[in-house]
Amino acid sequence: MANHLANQKHIHFIGVGGIGMSALAVILVKRGYSISGSDQKSSNTLKRLASHGITIFQQQNASNIKAICQKDHLPTLVVVSTAVSKSNPELQAAKEAKLKICHRSDILAALIQRQPSIAVAGSHGKTTTSTFITTLLAKSNQDPTAVIGGVIPCYKSNGHAGKGKMLVAEADESDGSLIKFQANIGVITNLELDHIDHYPDLNALIKTMQIFSKNCKRLLANYDCPTLRKNINASTWWSTQTAQGVDFAGLPIEINGNQTIADIYERGQHIGQIDLPIPGLHNLSNAISAIASCRMAGIPFHILQKNISHLKAPSRRFDFQGVWKGRQIVDDYAHHPSEVKATLKMARLMIDSKQSPLPKTPKRLVVIFQPHRYSRTNQFLKDFAIALGHSDLVFIAPIYSAGEMPIKGANHQALATSIKKSFPNMPVFVAENLEELTNFVKTHTIPDDLVLTLGAGDINQLWENLRNHTTPNPWQASILAA
Repeated sequence: MANHLANQKHIHFIGVGGIGMSALAVILVKRGYSISGSDQKSSNTLKRLASHGITIFQQQNASNIKAICQKDHLPTLVVVSTAVSKSNPELQAAKEAKLKICHRSDILAALIQRQPSIAVAGSHGKTTTSTFITTLLAKSNQDPTAVIGGVIPCYKSNGHAGKGKMLVAEADESDGSLIKFQANIGVITNLELDHIDHYPDLNALIKTMQIFSKNCKRLLANYDCPTLRKNINASTWWSTQTAQGVDFAGLPIEINGNQTIADIYERGQHIGQIDLPIPGLHNLSNAISAIASCRMAGIPFHILQKNISHLKAPSRRFDFQGVWKGRQIVDDYAHHPSEVKATLKMARLMIDSKQSPLPKTPKRLVVIFQPHRYSRTNQFLKDFAIALGHSDLVFIAPIYSAGEMPIKGANHQALATSIKKSFPNMPVFVAENLEELTNFVKTHTIPDDLVLTLGAGDINQLWENLRNHTTPNPWQASILAA
C-alpha cells in the first residue's frame, strides 16, 4: 500500500472538501507533498486548506488537470473517493492524461502502514472513539497523527500531522474499503446493519469486518455487542456491563445528564475511577475503548485517568449551537435508528436528572430529524419511528438524498405517518423545505425547549437561519425529495 505515496511529488484530490479527503490533504501537505484539490461547493474547509498552502480549484473541470500538468511538470497522483462518479470530468481528464489514480482509502492505508497505528471501525461511535483516543494520546504528550471524520476539539481539525510515533484513523466501513488497512491495533465499536446501498445484509457486513480484524495485528472489540461476540475473533475485549471475562471494563457508578462516574477494571482488577465529563452510556463505552486502546499502546493508566477531564465530543456530536429566544439548539450527526435512540436517551437524561452541560437545564425535548438516504429510510422506517417516539415534539424534514434516487414509499411523509401510528398522541409536523421548518420552530417551540437537530445531511443549517433571523431558501435536498 505504501507504494501509492512512494516517489510521488504532486497529489490532487477530486472532492477535497469532503471530511475524509480534507484530513488526508492537510496531513500530506504538512509532510512536504505538493497538494491541490477541487470541490464544487465553497466552504470554510476549502479556506482552511488554502491557508495551509493547498491549491484549490472551486470547480471540477477537465481544465484543472491540464493546469496541474502544465504548471508543475511533476508526477501527479489523483485521489478520488467513493462519492466521485465515473463521469466526473476531472476523473475523465486524469484517465486521458494517463495519470496514476487511486482511492482515498489507498492513501490512508499507506499512512497506516508507515507508523504504529490505531484504526477504529464499527457501525456507531467511530468518530467519537477516534477523537477520544487522539485526545488522550495528545494530552499524554504523544502528539499523534490523526485522520478522523469529524473535527477534533483539541486540534480544531479533522486531520493532524503529529510528530509522535502513533497514528489514529477512523476506518469507515460504508464502502468496504477498510479491508485495505493493516493497523497495529484495530478497534470495532459495535456491528449493526447499515449502508444498505453497499451491503445487501448483515452477513455481508460481518464478512468485511472479519477481513479487517484479520488484517490487524491486535484487535480490540466491544464485548457488549452480541454480533461481535459471535462473529469476531478479538484478542482483547472491553465492556461497560461486566468485568468478568474481559480485558477492560468501565462499570458505571453514577450516570446523569452532565457526567458519568465509573469504576475501571483491567483484567478483572479494579485499577481506579474516572469522571467522564460527557453523559450517556454509549459515550462511556467509547471512552473505555479509548482507554483500552491507549493502554494497549503502552500509556500508563494513571496518565490516562488524569487526562479524562480533557475529553470532548467531536463536531456534530451533541454539539451545542447556541440559544435562540430561550430555546437551546443542539446539533447531532445521528442518522441510524440506534444512534437516534442513544442520542435521545442522553437528552432525556438531561431533562429528567435536571443536570446538563447546557447553559440551562431544558424542560422539553423537540427533535428535528432529517432522514439520510432513501435506502436507509426504506430499510429502517419503523425503527426510526420508534426511536423518535422518545421526543415530546417531532419535526420531519425532507430526505437528504446523498445522491440516491428516490424509492417509492420511502419519504419523510411516510416516516411521519409511521410515528403517528406508533405514538398517536405525539405531535408530528412535516416540513417541505427549510423555510417551513424554520417557521415550525418559531411557532411550535417555547422557551426552555431543547431543540435537537438530527441527521448526517445539512440539517445544521437551521441554526444559522435562526441566528441570523433570515428567510432561508428551500434546501436542495427538499427539491430532490419532492
